[in-house]
Amino acid sequence: MEINKKILVTGGAGYIGSHTIIEILENTDFEVVSIDNYSNSSPQAYERIKKITKREVVNYNCDLCDKNELEKIFKKESNIIGIIHFAAFKSVPESVTNPNKYYNNNINSLLNILECCLKFNVPNFIFSSSCSVYGNISELPVKENTPLSKAESPYAYTKQVGEEILKDYSKANPQLKIIALRYFNPVGAHISGLIGEDPINKPTSLVPVITQTAIGKIKQLTVYGKEYDTRDGSCIRDYIHVTDIAIAHIKALNYLMQNKNKSNFILFNLGTGNGVSVLEAIYSFEKITGIKLNYIIGKKREGDVAAIYSETTLSKKELGWDAKFGLDEMMSSAWRWELNLKNSKQ
Repeated sequence: MEINKKILVTGGAGYIGSHTIIEILENTDFEVVSIDNYSNSSPQAYERIKKITKREVVNYNCDLCDKNELEKIFKKESNIIGIIHFAAFKSVPESVTNPNKYYNNNINSLLNILECCLKFNVPNFIFSSSCSVYGNISELPVKENTPLSKAESPYAYTKQVGEEILKDYSKANPQLKIIALRYFNPVGAHISGLIGEDPINKPTSLVPVITQTAIGKIKQLTVYGKEYDTRDGSCIRDYIHVTDIAIAHIKALNYLMQNKNKSNFILFNLGTGNGVSVLEAIYSFEKITGIKLNYIIGKKREGDVAAIYSETTLSKKELGWDAKFGLDEMMSSAWRWELNLKNSKQ
């Protein structure tokens, strides 16, 4: 009897991790093993995954900075052929006020998981990177070979350092194949409305702040700055549906497993290629829901770049991946999830 090959997903209870697990379970023959210590997520994510996929996921409650505990998992779970590494702290404002937390967690956890890759012969590694590595860019859209500017936050710097670590590991260990996926701004929720972004801590990303304002969890939404050099003065971002992001991870894994990679370390942008301002995102939500949001214009937030959106030619050509969901679909799915979340807690 053939033993099913396993994909290890770190941060599996998190927003993008949980959606990626769903896509793996529904569209591949791989088994999934998860690691998540619920620092900004909930065990309920696995109940929601089960409700959608009708399959249970094994999760280990482990801090990836604890190398001994991590090695125990690898010893127990044989036949892991790929790792998707999501687990990291991700709040830009928190990283500015508490940089030690971000440097300690995001970098040490990556080093430990890479050492386990080498020790237990796991050949394929997908890294959750970020468009924040680009910093403030003078020429848009950004391409994978766009020179990186100074990181605007400790969070962004941990992603820059992470990519350098991966590059060095891939050179020194040719048996290890690595893809870093630079996400732009993941938003929205699963089409079922049964799972979406549900952070334990107060959200700092725009769309959950929008939906929580609309439903009354947050009294007032603040637009941070209206003096940026953009078409309406607010920050511009490239918003992309979380399911599109999840599907890209499967395509990246298959790309490595089919040995399509021309080098052992490759970067891909994951975005729509369209820049959307904060105010335009608000107007989209108001249009599709009919709800007028309570928002004010506040001061610029430290760590934010003015505008960034992606050039997506490379991921289309090499991975055969393209974003399918539009902005209105992103907003409607996020709102459907917020409503379901409210109903489930009543």
